[in-house]
Amino acid sequence: MFEVITISFAFLFGLLVRPFGLPPLVGFLAAGFAINIFGPPLGLPVYSGEALEHIAHLGVLMLLFTVGLKLKLKQIAQPQVIGGALLHFAISVLVFMPGLKLFMGLDWNTALLVAIALSFSSTVLAAKLLEAKRELGVFHGRTAIGILIVQDIIALVVLAVWSGQTPNVWALLVFAVPLLRPVLHRLLDLAGHDELLVLMGMLLSLVIGGMGFEAMGLSSEIGALVIGVLLSTHKRAKELGESLWSLKEVFLVGFFLQIGLTGLPDWGALAFAVAVGIVLPLKGVLFFALLAAFKLRARSAFLSALSLTAYSEFGLIVAAGVLPEFLVPLAIAVSISFVISAPLNRFAHPLFERFEERLQRYERDTIHPDEQPKDMGDAEVLIFGMGRTGSAAYQRAEEQGLRPVGLDADQYKTEAHVAAGRNVLFADAEDSNFWRSCDFRKIRAAILAMDDLEARLIAARGLRQRGFTGPIVSHALFESDQQELRAAGADYTYLTMTQAGVSLAEQTADVLGQG
Repeated sequence: MFEVITISFAFLFGLLVRPFGLPPLVGFLAAGFAINIFGPPLGLPVYSGEALEHIAHLGVLMLLFTVGLKLKLKQIAQPQVIGGALLHFAISVLVFMPGLKLFMGLDWNTALLVAIALSFSSTVLAAKLLEAKRELGVFHGRTAIGILIVQDIIALVVLAVWSGQTPNVWALLVFAVPLLRPVLHRLLDLAGHDELLVLMGMLLSLVIGGMGFEAMGLSSEIGALVIGVLLSTHKRAKELGESLWSLKEVFLVGFFLQIGLTGLPDWGALAFAVAVGIVLPLKGVLFFALLAAFKLRARSAFLSALSLTAYSEFGLIVAAGVLPEFLVPLAIAVSISFVISAPLNRFAHPLFERFEERLQRYERDTIHPDEQPKDMGDAEVLIFGMGRTGSAAYQRAEEQGLRPVGLDADQYKTEAHVAAGRNVLFADAEDSNFWRSCDFRKIRAAILAMDDLEARLIAARGLRQRGFTGPIVSHALFESDQQELRAAGADYTYLTMTQAGVSLAEQTADVLGQG
């Protein structure tokens, strides 16, 4: 009966927040609190916790595994990632701790632990928001996720120190985990494309990563992430992540419901949550200042900082382990931060464009690691997005004697194309600075091959606003997409699935004609 109630409330509240431009996860949080508040008067079953906690845990493990599939190890070993994470952690603790002691009368140890819990940013929220915008692979998305990984490692150290739990002797096996890479890659080659691929994803994230690391006395969350990273270089890593998408989303509903079902707050807990909600913007401001200091351009620093402006579910994990009396107040604070952060991230790009002039004052006058290209060379065909579709278009353009140049917001994908001998540059079509600085005078045609519709619309509008008069060709998944793309300036749009069917029919006719 309880599962009927949770599913019904989750769907209803998820549907209710959609007209306000909020992601469904905010509705799921509200659903948890609603069940907690209205359940007893309505005679609903009492929340037992165990089943939903288990589902929530599986959802977090699968999310971190899919995040790992999109990561590269060198992404973490960046000055802005390690330096930004450690400095933000240290400054946050030093600011929060005296305030908590002064205004709440906490002892120094408790104030320190609460300050540590508040210093973290939400891995689940950031990963979901970046994934929804298809920005996990772009520079600011990778920077944010890298910082979150460092924070998660700090959280695990805190748990180990204060809870008295230490890794067992089997933890030494963690150094042999990289040796599993060839075996895991071979298994992925053999898994096929059907339900066996889904089961393999669950095996790797929940069993090998989750239970395997727990058996060594280590974090199951980090285990799922590490196994994902080991597979990130495989050519089918993206397919594996996509196969787990629906399952992961359903399990994560349990995670957000669980926060609301943790317990009802008293007035003290509400006051605490509102107070830390008021100072939440300072978390984002500090991240922006630190990332700008590490030579990031204002846009990358702003978008990364905004992704990190939310309190963390890892803070709840720390509280559950070493500070149970603060679990409910922190859960309310996390919920409030989600409600604030989610809509802000939805409008992240328009917000930056509005405040761009002010924010650019804080850029350092130096070479930036996320610098945008200014010269397209002698290229005559511009291809936005160098995934499978863009790569195929690039190859075909070369075969036809044209000179293509590819643009992609994923630095690692760009480097791989360059290593393969292709003319591909790192650039983000959603970056207004790119449109101001780039020279398109030699470009005769443009192809929009990005996955995200919004990115294609921005690229089409940007080209037309810069005075580009050549043909713009784009793919589309739906007829409604075609209409929007044409209104934005695209001349030719092709329905991807329809065009695939046409090509199959033409190939069949050719084969029959040969017979």
